[in-house]
Amino acid sequence: MFFRPRRFPALSLILIAGCCADLSCSRQAVQPALESFAVLRFENLSPGAAPDWMGRAFSEVIISELTGVKGIYAISSSRLHSYDRLLGGRPISAPGISAERPQAIAAGAMRVAYGQYTVHGAQLDARLTVEDARTGKMTRVVTASSEAGDVITAASELARKIAPSALPYGTRNAEALRLYVAAIESTDPSGGADLLDKAVAADPDFGQAYLALAEWKAQHQDRAGALATLDQGLARGAISGPVRARMELDAASLHGDFAGEQRALAALASSNTADPAAWRSFGQDAFNRHQYTAAMDAYRHILQAQPDDVAALNQLGYAAAYAGDSKSAEAAVRRYQQLRPADVNALDSLGDVNLISGRTQEAAGFYVEASKKDSQFEAGTDLYKASVARLMTGDIAGADALHRQYIDGRNAAHDPLADFRAAQWLWLSGRRGEGYRQMESFAQGMETGGNKSTASRTYSQLAVWSLALGQRAAAAQMADKATQLADSQAAPIAAVAHFLAQPPASASEWSARAERTFPEEAQASIKNFALAYALLLNREFQPASLQLKQMYDEPSFAADPGLPVLLAWSYVESGQDRKAEPLLRFNPVPSSSGPGPFTCLYFPRLFYLRGLAASRQDKQADARSAYQLFLKLSGSEPLMWGDEQKARAMD
Repeated sequence: MFFRPRRFPALSLILIAGCCADLSCSRQAVQPALESFAVLRFENLSPGAAPDWMGRAFSEVIISELTGVKGIYAISSSRLHSYDRLLGGRPISAPGISAERPQAIAAGAMRVAYGQYTVHGAQLDARLTVEDARTGKMTRVVTASSEAGDVITAASELARKIAPSALPYGTRNAEALRLYVAAIESTDPSGGADLLDKAVAADPDFGQAYLALAEWKAQHQDRAGALATLDQGLARGAISGPVRARMELDAASLHGDFAGEQRALAALASSNTADPAAWRSFGQDAFNRHQYTAAMDAYRHILQAQPDDVAALNQLGYAAAYAGDSKSAEAAVRRYQQLRPADVNALDSLGDVNLISGRTQEAAGFYVEASKKDSQFEAGTDLYKASVARLMTGDIAGADALHRQYIDGRNAAHDPLADFRAAQWLWLSGRRGEGYRQMESFAQGMETGGNKSTASRTYSQLAVWSLALGQRAAAAQMADKATQLADSQAAPIAAVAHFLAQPPASASEWSARAERTFPEEAQASIKNFALAYALLLNREFQPASLQLKQMYDEPSFAADPGLPVLLAWSYVESGQDRKAEPLLRFNPVPSSSGPGPFTCLYFPRLFYLRGLAASRQDKQADARSAYQLFLKLSGSEPLMWGDEQKARAMD
């Protein structure tokens, strides 16, 4: 299973990435290509408590100045403290050597730096000790001095002694830094914002303060205030590098500007080349946009700093599979399996990457192995996926046997949808009439039994099947039932089914209907979805291709396994074969929830489209093989488009 990320606010970038996969139990350690470096809060050895705030200031300045230095992955304090919920939080103002070392180890730090400082008279003296996190041995000790109030100069000197190419911190104003530290260590929810406002006033070019203030406002539901803060900071030309890229990312995220997010993620990754959090977000975004080579590069950057990061290995496997590099795909997931031999997801992922790459028999084997390891993983979905993979080989009897095991498991788990799933399988495997009758019986039983929500969803499925069979009157009847029985959960698919069951019309009329049916801005996604499927069902392939391409480019539709096939279908039927070819190259991975309401539109049509594309390229042997598989899986009840008749004529 791909750890598919959902869209999340960029303001949470570091914290979300923090606990993703660092607590791995490596069997065969691989030396990181980058040195991961954690700087803990310094300890105040001065007689009084007045300079206590400098303890956090030292660590913040040093780690910020090391960020972006070639060969170093500087672990931020927010990343360290994202482990508090796992390891137990301690007072945030406590010396780091006692309060933050476990977090640094959990975050994968190879080097842990801790320090002490003393203010005596007009002078500030600081000492930084670096130790090897694995052996506990000290590897380096450096010292620095400055005027008593100039913590930034002392911290910068320490940073440069570790790495001469360390970058300047975001402010040279000690008062701005003091206010910033007080804010991030404040336990007063309302006081933090006031302190950050004062920090910005003390130094209007202090990018870190703008970021922290915008995050505070966003967390307190003040979106407009967060945007205003970021806009104010971005107007300052002196703010640059990783901090500016983070501000641009946060602003784009709050605006819902996906293109802007992509640009900002690319800038953040390139300006902060060692940070796994930045590369993970960039990789996730690239994957969702089908830029698989870029995603591979991003996940490999993560593995340079964290070679045992199983999430990155798993995601690299999927990105490589879709990039056409099946060897790298399997190698990445095999490494994941070595690191986590008890994790059934590694076997499931091996099944997926093999299925994507066309090795359907091997995929079925991995899915079966995963099911034997843990029959309850993802509600027993691996047996369902194994049955689909076997179906793609043309072995219907073998696929049926696997699916019977899946249904037996769902019955044993008292799954109320077991009969629904069995009817879906009959349709999927070519026995459409039998599947339709069983689904209709199930819908009636749910309706009679008072389960209106399930009955509604089932009638919606029947409406879509009726449309696919060319039975629009029956589709309208089923859609009416779905609408009448729908609750809030079933209402969206019932609305789409009812929309699709309307009488045939031109493309422009369907567009007008969509505007009337889904007029609200919040309904934009469902409107685009419904319009695209209406155009397909009515053979309006050229306008359908435009609508489907818009959906394909939208990250929120990235999880739809059938969308590439439907887009390819619209391209093939509108004479755009060259655009269709890359979309038909890979097999869709079955959803863990089973076939969706519209799976009937792309499976087994995928094989017909492959045959058609191969035939047009004069690859007759490939075309014949694809047509034969398509016909075998289509059964005796043809769909409304007549693809079965065309395939027989061309076979």
